[in-house]
Amino acid sequence: MDKILEGLVSSNHSIPVKRAIVKKVVEAAEKEVTEEQCRALFTLTTRLILLGEDAFQKQTGSQVLEAYARYHRPEFEHFFTKDFVLSLLQQGYGQLDRKDPAVIDYIHCCLRLLISCPSVLEIFAVIQVEVLRMVCERPESSLCARLSTLLSDFVQCIPREKSGVLFCQQLVRTISYFHCFASQERELREYVGQVTKVSTLLQNIWKADPATLLPSLQEVFAIISSTDPAFDPSIALASLVQHIPVQMITVLIKSLTTDQNVKDASMTKALCRMIDWLSWPLAQHVDTWVIALLKGLAAVQKFTILIDVTLLKIELVFSRLWYPIVRQGALAVLSHMLLSFQHSPEAFHLVVPHVVHLVQSLRTDGLPTSKVFLLQFTELIHCMMYQYSGFPDLYDHILEAIKDLPKPVEDKIKLVLNQSAWTSQSNSFASGLLRQAGKSETGKTGLVNLGNTCYMNSIIQTLFMATDFRRHVLSLQLNGSNTLMKKLQLLFAFLAHTQRAAYAPRNFLEASRPPWFNAGSQQDCSEYLRFLLDRLHEEEKTLQVLESAKPITDTSSREPTSVTSAEEQEESHLTPAETKSENNGQTLIERTFGGKLVTGIRCMQCNFISEKEEPFTDLSLAFCPSATSQGGPHIQGPSEEPKVLCQGSVNGGSEVPEPASASTTASNPHFVPVTNEPPLSVPDLVNYFLAPEILDEDNAYFCEKCSSLQRAERTMKVVSAPEYLILTLLRFSYDAKCHIRRKILDNVTIPSFMGLPVHASCMPQHCSSCTSSPLQVDSPESSENLAKKLKPSQRDEEEEERARIDIEEISSTGEMSVQSVPYVLSSVVMHSGISSESGHYYSYGRNISGADGAQHSANHLAIKEDPGSNPAEYACSALSIPSEQGATVAASGPAAKDWLLFNDSRVTFTSFQSVQNITNRFPKDTAYVLMYRRQELPGQDVNGGVMANGMRLSAEPPLQKELLDAIIKDNKLYLQASETEHNEHYAPSRVHVKIEGCAIANINETI
Repeated sequence: MDKILEGLVSSNHSIPVKRAIVKKVVEAAEKEVTEEQCRALFTLTTRLILLGEDAFQKQTGSQVLEAYARYHRPEFEHFFTKDFVLSLLQQGYGQLDRKDPAVIDYIHCCLRLLISCPSVLEIFAVIQVEVLRMVCERPESSLCARLSTLLSDFVQCIPREKSGVLFCQQLVRTISYFHCFASQERELREYVGQVTKVSTLLQNIWKADPATLLPSLQEVFAIISSTDPAFDPSIALASLVQHIPVQMITVLIKSLTTDQNVKDASMTKALCRMIDWLSWPLAQHVDTWVIALLKGLAAVQKFTILIDVTLLKIELVFSRLWYPIVRQGALAVLSHMLLSFQHSPEAFHLVVPHVVHLVQSLRTDGLPTSKVFLLQFTELIHCMMYQYSGFPDLYDHILEAIKDLPKPVEDKIKLVLNQSAWTSQSNSFASGLLRQAGKSETGKTGLVNLGNTCYMNSIIQTLFMATDFRRHVLSLQLNGSNTLMKKLQLLFAFLAHTQRAAYAPRNFLEASRPPWFNAGSQQDCSEYLRFLLDRLHEEEKTLQVLESAKPITDTSSREPTSVTSAEEQEESHLTPAETKSENNGQTLIERTFGGKLVTGIRCMQCNFISEKEEPFTDLSLAFCPSATSQGGPHIQGPSEEPKVLCQGSVNGGSEVPEPASASTTASNPHFVPVTNEPPLSVPDLVNYFLAPEILDEDNAYFCEKCSSLQRAERTMKVVSAPEYLILTLLRFSYDAKCHIRRKILDNVTIPSFMGLPVHASCMPQHCSSCTSSPLQVDSPESSENLAKKLKPSQRDEEEEERARIDIEEISSTGEMSVQSVPYVLSSVVMHSGISSESGHYYSYGRNISGADGAQHSANHLAIKEDPGSNPAEYACSALSIPSEQGATVAASGPAAKDWLLFNDSRVTFTSFQSVQNITNRFPKDTAYVLMYRRQELPGQDVNGGVMANGMRLSAEPPLQKELLDAIIKDNKLYLQASETEHNEHYAPSRVHVKIEGCAIANINETI
């Protein structure tokens, strides 16, 4: 019979003919056959099954073997012995390797035919030993899957007791070596099915013998926590997670996170690889385990691990949202990672560029689950944009994409954020510097946030964008000095020339931070700006005094040997000695930001006027209690209360309330008034600042002529316009009734061009002493009418008694005229937040210099002041763009990218339209500090201008050698660090992970 069968399968007959003859051979199995014939048939069919040339031969061998083994079981039992099985498992069959899956399939088939025979027990014992040896050899997924199927059907073949524990551990390790390099859908499905069979076997073993579970999990952690760069465990291990009892999560995670033997590097690796498991299709509870481990690490304050892993893996987790089969678990992990990462927006900003594309995909993919998922996803995005407000350039396109979707209420957002926060949040948790990155397309350099230092970063960028000031600072000869101005010069040089995307201004922070500012705490940028300018001013003034105290010698008579000494002397001061006469002894801060105000108080009984001149570096503009933008400045009448809103420092400082309290519109400290009136504008606030104020009742003025308290009118006039006009909007006020500090969230229109009324004095010579009168005021002032004072660089105390001037003398000898001095907007510092205790600063800026006056051809308006004239005629106003220049200005809009947005490390292009609309789009983001540049018409120089060596700087000065050397050294360090990171990122050990990641992504897309 065996000869017939052998000749048949190798003949040239058609397949139908062969099948008919095979059927006859199978039917003949019921007849009596000798033992020799049976053995011959068993040998032939075994060869056909294992070595058959085609599917027909293999199928024929299986049919004939099964038929004759069923009817001639004793003979088959003698053929299929333990020795034969051992030979197959250890040596293979003929040319067939022992690791070929066909060997396992053949044994599996034969065991089913011998299941009721006593000899099968001996075979089970052999297989128990051999399968342990096989898994230790790390078989491929196909062989391991066939082996798992055999063991699942014949559990008697599974090793027992200690061998069983070892078998589970080795099987886990074998899974970690699985890799799939296929790209076809059929092959990928087959691979996933193979892994599922192996993990199901382990699940069954753990259920049957719970003692094997914990050692198996320990082996899993040992594998995924390995720091061996040559070993990358397969994400197929994710298939095991769904089979681990959920109730064990808490105990296991606590054990892992509190184990002192587990190093941080190992824990980081383990967490990263668990996050990679989110890519595995069909696996359940992976997200539960990842989130549990994240919470466990937060509980033991392993924040360095959490930060490193979040920044490294957040984009991978986000990418899983594209695949429906794994997106729900990925969203759970993404939500936890983002919501808990509350000390910095860096993690959220890594995924922001991909949000709009995902939203568009979810809207159009047609899946029934996508709509619900989109609502969950947009709720998360709203929470993150609320938490990290102050980035309009990043969020604007997101808001546009989700504008028609529901937005969670503020209380819900706060609840979600509070529940998800780590046990402690501080910027000190930040690990290392930001990842190396090239400069943005703007070519500008950002500033690293060193721990709530956005207040400093925004001010530095604003000063840097003050073109004339920056150029003059960079032109100073400060070699060898250690002054604050030298540190500012070095910082400006790095911002202009470093190759880093963001520079860390640590040295400047330590040198410029006010003594009362606590390190790492939120602070007020306006307070910092005033302190910084005052420090720079006082520093230069001190050096001027020291210079003037030196004996004056005739340099023309000096010998050549003394020239070097003169050069050294020049380099050690802020300005060359020969330029002092041209600067009139003024400091750079005075020449750049200094202006002058005259405060006059007129007794309404005797018309006596007392005037004082005060220098200022910025004007603090209060909001009128009943603010309106209509009708020009608000003039208080006799019955009106004095202005009493009191400014409170933003994120620090203190304030003293006035005796009276301002009327309020609501008890809610964050109340935003709703009105149909046009919004306030910056000129409105300037006019309110300059508007006359009535002093009466408790605030009455003591008149020296009347020798009694009298009702009086106080006026303020700008008599000298600064090069750069700094305006601070007093958005934080103290409510004396409610004893709280409010933020005024009113939108304020910011004009690009503005005219400032400046009073030119034509007083007689003997009255000129008022320009140097002491900085004192005879009556109390409300804080919004106080200019930020800067000590004059030259003061004569003997002239204090000549501060008050009789109005009759002025009117008989001179008169006042008003010029509308044009200013163009240079920078805006925004405060994002609803509280004075917290928030975020960022700034808008553009390069504007005094030479850019041609952008606006508005003439200086000379107006003779008449007591009977309409005050609105010489009020501050927004200037319109001349029609002949309209096209030019339009061309310099967003397309020209002349505006920049500075947000700590980020610098991006933006437009003036974005500056104007920011509060409408983001109600918490309001303008706080504005800087305007005075525009000088051809042939005009109101205050003499900012000069360097007697010349106005019309271009960037050349970089001095000392600064250039420092920048070159730092750029080399940066490039070396970039190269090191690049080499580590593209190490060969990562290739397998990337290949497998692509394969799994294809599975997710097709299943």
